[in-house]
Amino acid sequence: MKKNNSYVLIVFVCLLHLSISCQNIKKEGTKVTSKNELQSSQFFDSLAIAPFFKKHPAFQKYQKEVVTLYQKQDYNFIWFDSKGVKEIGYLLYNKASHLTLEGISTTLPYQKQLDAIFQEESDEYSPNTESELLISCMYMYYSTKVFRGLPVEKRTELGWYLPRKKLAVITYLDSILVNPSLINKDEKEISGQYYRLREQLKKYRALEQKEWSPIVLDPEKTDIKIGDSIPEIAIIRNRLYLLGDLDSDSKSNVYDVPLAEGIDRYVNRNGLTSTTTLSEQLLSHLNISIASRMKTIIVNMERWRWFASPIARDKRFVFINIPSYQLRYFENGKPLLESKVVVGKSVHKTVVFSAPMKYIVFSPYWNVPANIVKKEILPAIEKNSNYLSLHNMEWNKGGIRQKPGPKNALGKVKFIFPNSNAIYLHDTPSKNLFDQEKRDFSHGCIRLEKPKELAQLILKNDPHWTHEKIEKAMNSTIEKWYALPQPIPVYIGYFTAWVTKEGNIHFYDDVYQRDDRLARLLLEE
Repeated sequence: MKKNNSYVLIVFVCLLHLSISCQNIKKEGTKVTSKNELQSSQFFDSLAIAPFFKKHPAFQKYQKEVVTLYQKQDYNFIWFDSKGVKEIGYLLYNKASHLTLEGISTTLPYQKQLDAIFQEESDEYSPNTESELLISCMYMYYSTKVFRGLPVEKRTELGWYLPRKKLAVITYLDSILVNPSLINKDEKEISGQYYRLREQLKKYRALEQKEWSPIVLDPEKTDIKIGDSIPEIAIIRNRLYLLGDLDSDSKSNVYDVPLAEGIDRYVNRNGLTSTTTLSEQLLSHLNISIASRMKTIIVNMERWRWFASPIARDKRFVFINIPSYQLRYFENGKPLLESKVVVGKSVHKTVVFSAPMKYIVFSPYWNVPANIVKKEILPAIEKNSNYLSLHNMEWNKGGIRQKPGPKNALGKVKFIFPNSNAIYLHDTPSKNLFDQEKRDFSHGCIRLEKPKELAQLILKNDPHWTHEKIEKAMNSTIEKWYALPQPIPVYIGYFTAWVTKEGNIHFYDDVYQRDDRLARLLLEE
């Protein structure tokens, strides 16, 4: 019996020793130094994460996500296998080390340590917790900078309320770990417009190497027309060629038809008044520095990070870009209507946000906002007691409203997408405003050059609304509301640079002076 007890005791001690050894192997998984050991032990001690972030405070903001990542992976190494750093690690390192291509000027933290991991040429390697966590933090830094952009609170400080689907960086990592080539096909994460801007940034960086001195004309030579010849013509021609508005550079000093056509292309894509004369405005634009243009491209790339293409899911939507003073109506990805718009003055800025359009109101009343009543209408009534009748207005429930009619401030139709900003789209009797180059005249709402065409497109498949019925409803003295069977998303954005599918970049005036502030915030991050 004693022999049996001794045998049991020996077996117990052996099992206990084996258990302790296994635990030690788990804790020491980061000290793997051979390929065989790495294959059999690819996990590390979770208690090593907190000390890592104390040692690398620049990555502190990613600690929570990194912990979640490794909990999901059971604390296994992600970036190393039996052969060393995986392919995806090198792909990511290459991208993270060239953030300037993404318009990001900040430097990757702990670059030298990361260089040491990826640039070792020796076959002998020692994957450890620090290397593993450095690469994971590099991934977090890269994906946050390139896909997320500035934090939400900083975006809202800049007046940006457009939707942004939260980027699940851990889920995205799962995908690229399975298929590393997906890291080069990340257009789904952010808008295609972002990638077009990125190509333009590359082009403008190349232009930095070209001579770009200011073009100065003799003040006495202001009336330059086709057929005239001055030395500055050759400089203007070369600049338009470099910018892509001319296909070739003849180097001629003569103002000819090809140059006039190049000028026309330039003014059209920059939202300027159409002209072929060498105006002061044209020269001022041509003299804008390459550095300034690159800054504009970079801040607009950042804005597209905030607006990760929810419009791609919409079969129909309305998109308004404030700086270009333009509305576009899309169906199945194609623009069916383009319309000039009037937006809010700098003191009554049109808000950047989105909401679903739910109603069309024909022959609308205009319920005059209380601040306009106080500041404009009441003083006018004091001066002229007939002011309300002269403007087809009336008192209504303690407020003032303007009755439907040709002089109504909202015109003949308005489009309502309920929102806390009290902004909507509407017609206007002041059609002359659309002839202006800069069209920031409203109190915040958006006036349309082509309201009837928009109504016709929205209602084209509705059997209750023929063109004749729409026309009649718009010219009535009775207000008529119509609830859309399916709401249509309306997006109001703020982009001072836009690239067409053909690769032509359009620059627009920073009407609300937001680019410089955003550029400063990007440098601070």
